[in-house]
Amino acid sequence: MQSRSLRFYAALTLFGVFFLLCTALGTWQVERRAWKLALIERVDARVHAAPGPAPDPLQWPHVNAANNEYLHVTLTGRFLHRAQTLVEASTELGPGWWVMTPLQLADGNIVFVNRGFVTSMPKAQADAPMPITVTGLLRMSEPHGRFMRTNDPKNNRWFSRDVTAIAAAQNLPAARIAPWFLDADAANAQATETAHAGQAQEVADEPIGGLTVISFYNHHLTYILTWYTLALMSAGAIVYLIRSERRRQQ
Repeated sequence: MQSRSLRFYAALTLFGVFFLLCTALGTWQVERRAWKLALIERVDARVHAAPGPAPDPLQWPHVNAANNEYLHVTLTGRFLHRAQTLVEASTELGPGWWVMTPLQLADGNIVFVNRGFVTSMPKAQADAPMPITVTGLLRMSEPHGRFMRTNDPKNNRWFSRDVTAIAAAQNLPAARIAPWFLDADAANAQATETAHAGQAQEVADEPIGGLTVISFYNHHLTYILTWYTLALMSAGAIVYLIRSERRRQQ
């Protein structure tokens, strides 16, 4: 009799703890979902806003993904084509490269610009003689590489847009490099400095800008339903145990 009561209380305690755990996890996912939806709304507003000024160098140490990523900004500077770097990419257009070109601002600081996607190696270019204005989305640096693909600076093989490592490989001054880069809009990704010099030219098809993929992992509703369903099942098990014990005692 005593052994049976111990089993009852042990089972009741187990299901009680499981109920509290599932309820807590479900509630946490509710909060996470609210946070994620608010983030998606903020990012959508940033992407579709008119371009504004980019963070100045004094603000660079405080730039972060939560507050700044995907801001629509504008920059003016001179492209340093000699330090251009290609980063392997796979897009909806197929495999190819991102063209990462440093843009030297008037104060000498440098922001890397992802000028867009190319499917073939671009021809070498001299540094731009004239400044150019570029608009695009602010993106955070992507250190180290991609999943199972590590950047290889010695062999000039790049799988992620790690601006610090790319700048070091190109012998650019580390103190002058922005810790973020710019994804150029489609409208200006193909712009070249010769246009600013008033020279007639044929606009190339590449690089292709405006291919920024904005997606957020948001399966929180599924998790909410899962955890609360398990909590409900635990509550049902508790009710069943209590009723069974009462019938046994009667």
